[in-house]
Amino acid sequence: MLTDLERREIEHELTHYPDRRAACVEALKIVQRRHGWVSDENLKGVAELLGMTADELDGVATFYNLIFRKPVGRHVVFICNSISCWTMGYDVIRHAITQRLGVTFGQTTPDKRFTVLPIVCLGACDHAPVIMIDEDLHGKVEPDKVDAILDRYR
Repeated sequence: MLTDLERREIEHELTHYPDRRAACVEALKIVQRRHGWVSDENLKGVAELLGMTADELDGVATFYNLIFRKPVGRHVVFICNSISCWTMGYDVIRHAITQRLGVTFGQTTPDKRFTVLPIVCLGACDHAPVIMIDEDLHGKVEPDKVDAILDRYR
């Protein structure tokens, strides 16, 4: 169920779009900012507000890899696995991060601090290998720098 504040924020966002449905990604982001993810209940509330079915909105939500349909850690670590990052050391970086955190792709650390996910491209091929934590891009990542990068996120 959407809060009054979420409804107001979504209604405000609707003023920027000629069709209510066009605001669906922004509406999902509003909910996710408050809860960390989009539950089935919240998805249904957003869909109803936008005049969509829950299935239509779920199709949008699951298409975008920055919308989370299940709980994630306080910080989400995206490891770019594009061809540029792959050739510049993706495997070594993936191994360093998953070893340090003790989880594999799709898992969350027991303390709920980090969730690790692959991502196809972060659009920073000239800085490969690249990771993104929350909205912070880290380029030219080296295995011996992984600990220091992760330690910034408490």
